This record gives sequence, C-alpha cells and structure tokens, in this order.
Amino acid sequence: MKRIAFFSIPAHGHTNPMLPVAAELVKRGNIVRFYSFDIFEEKITAAGAEFISCDSYLPALTAREESKLKRVSATEMTIQDIRTTLRMDPFLEREFHAFRPDVVYTDSVCFWGRLNALKHHVPMVVSTSTFAFNQFSSRYMKHSPQEAADMLFGFPRIARELKKLQPYGYRVKNVLSLVQSDNETDSVVYTSRRFQPYADSFSEHYAFVGPSLFSCIEPNKDKIRPLVYISMGTVLDDRAGFYSRCIEALKGETVDVVISCKGKDSLDVFDTLPDNMQIYSYVDQITVLAGADVFITHCGMNSVSESLYMAVPMVLYPQTGEQRAVARKTAEMGAGVMLADDSVSGIRAAVRKVLGNITYRKAAEECSADFRACSGAAGAAEFIENAPHAAVFS
Repeated sequence: MKRIAFFSIPAHGHTNPMLPVAAELVKRGNIVRFYSFDIFEEKITAAGAEFISCDSYLPALTAREESKLKRVSATEMTIQDIRTTLRMDPFLEREFHAFRPDVVYTDSVCFWGRLNALKHHVPMVVSTSTFAFNQFSSRYMKHSPQEAADMLFGFPRIARELKKLQPYGYRVKNVLSLVQSDNETDSVVYTSRRFQPYADSFSEHYAFVGPSLFSCIEPNKDKIRPLVYISMGTVLDDRAGFYSRCIEALKGETVDVVISCKGKDSLDVFDTLPDNMQIYSYVDQITVLAGADVFITHCGMNSVSESLYMAVPMVLYPQTGEQRAVARKTAEMGAGVMLADDSVSGIRAAVRKVLGNITYRKAAEECSADFRACSGAAGAAEFIENAPHAAVFS
C-alpha cells in the first residue's frame, strides 16, 4: 500500500483522465489524496479518493486576466499557475509533512504539484493529458500568429514571476523546464505509441497507456440514419457562429445531429432547431460517440481519444497549437478530415466526405483496436506504484 498525492489544474481535460487511474489505485489498496477543485469533488470522491479543496488558493482575477484565460493564453495560464503555487506553498508544506506521500502523480502543467514533489524529494509521475512534447514532437504544433505573439511577448512577464519562486525553495531554470517532456521524468501518456508523434524519441520512463476511461461499452452503429455529433469542448465553447453554420449545413441532410454546448441557454441560435437535431448543455460523450458516425470536434486530446476509442471518424476543427497537433496526427492516421473551410458549404462538404468514404471509418476502427489493446488505467496505476523507474532508454 502506498500513499499517493494527486494534483491537477481546474480543467476537465486535465482532470478527467486522472480519475480512472485514481479509482484503480484505490481498488489496489492504495491511499489516494486528490488536491483539486470543488467542481470535481463529486467525481473524485466517487473514484474512492480523498478530496482536498484548493479553490481558496486560486488568485483573484481581473476581467482582463479572465478574458485571456478563456482565450487559452499560454502566458496568462503560466503566470496564474506560478501565482497559485506561491499561494499554496504554506498549505502544501504542511500537507507534505502530514500526509507523507510515497508518490506524487501530477498533471504536466500543474506547477504546484511538480515543484512540491521536487522540493520535498518525493518520487514523481507526470500525467500527460495531451501528447508528450519534446523537441521532435513539438514540430506537430502549429501556433497561430496570436498564440506566437502571446508567447513571445509573454516571456519577460513569466521570467519575472519565476524569480518569485526562488525564496520558497523552488528551483526552476526556465518555463520550458516546467512544461516540456524530458527522458528522465516518469510520465504517463493517455495515448498509444502508435498515435504518439515521434514515439521512438521517448525513453522507457514513458508509459503510453492509451485512453483512461471508465466506460466499457462497445461501439454500436446499428441505426437507420447516420448520427453526427458536434462539440467544441468545455473551454473554447463560445462559438455561436460556428454552431449556427453547422445547423444550417446539416438541417437538410439525411442525418441526425446531437450538439453539446454548455452555453446553449444563452445562444439564440438554438431557439428553433430543425427536427433532425437535438441540443444539450451536457451529454455523456462516450455514450453518444458509441453510436455516432461523424464527430465535428475542436480536437482536444480527450475528445479525439474518445472518438477513436469508439471508432468514430472526425471533421477536425482545431483552435490551439496543441489541438492542431492532435488534428494533424488524426488526419495522418486517415481517421478524419481537416475543416479548412468553415462556411456552411464547407462544413456540409466535410461531413459528406467522411460519411461517403469508408476509408475514414476503417481508419477509425484500426485506431479503436489499437487503443483498446493498451493497458489503460490499470497500466497507469501499476506504473505509478512502481515509481521511480530505472533510467532505461529505448
């Protein structure tokens, strides 16, 4: 039995893959203490872990800072992570001495988890909710001009914030040392080696376990009409214009459509929907995907992994650098088409292309078989239990 401290940021895409791992570790007789945020309390306790609320340590945000976070500004996210680390320092100092974890399992961009594992000399395993990125796989990311400018002009601000960590015993060379993968850190990656770009460049410190899911259901495409599922995730979800064009593109098609949009009640575009469409503020996505034939997606790693796990080819509409990397790999595998033209006619043509060409479904089925052959949450739990791992390189 081990005492294992879990850490994540307040984001669904980063927390959700950790939950089945926590449940598996608890089932194996370990004690899991999950430092997270109130929005996830119910899910964490359902997994059998002890929930520790960290909401009070989040810095108060100005309207400008909140706007930048909603636009997924890498600079703003990094600065707020550093400030949260500083606010949590006295609390985590006490927690590490009281709980005395044998292992820390921390999200890759959760600075307070990573830095406190190092500060307190506790073996650390990193939870990687997207691809593992190094100097090779980073080539898959294509940043927009706005993202590139945000990072370029943000470095001086980040450097000033990083200096504030030093008096508290946190030793950080630069921001890249906090966020980029290296071949010495034990890491769990929620994809397969086949789907990971440049997988051979990563050492045996990496466990590619495939999607981490609670669901055991199988794909079931047996129905009269094709089902198109549309979701832009839980972060970049305020895209009324795009949803409107999707509705216009598909209202006359011989398909059924399910749309997931958390802000549906505030968007006029959903006031009157065609008969072949349904809109929800929340769906059990994996269950919907089990019956779907096409997924129009923002290409978050969790969404794409769930789609491929359920053998659903995609129309790929990425919004950030990381999402573009995931979209590129999906297209390379033949399991989706990039939405280069997001007009009504462009959306309609992309959906028709995926539905009308069996090769996209076949490629998605091959990815599904690959993902299902991975070790999943059980493999991640075993890897964490056996950390730290010897420096053996592939």
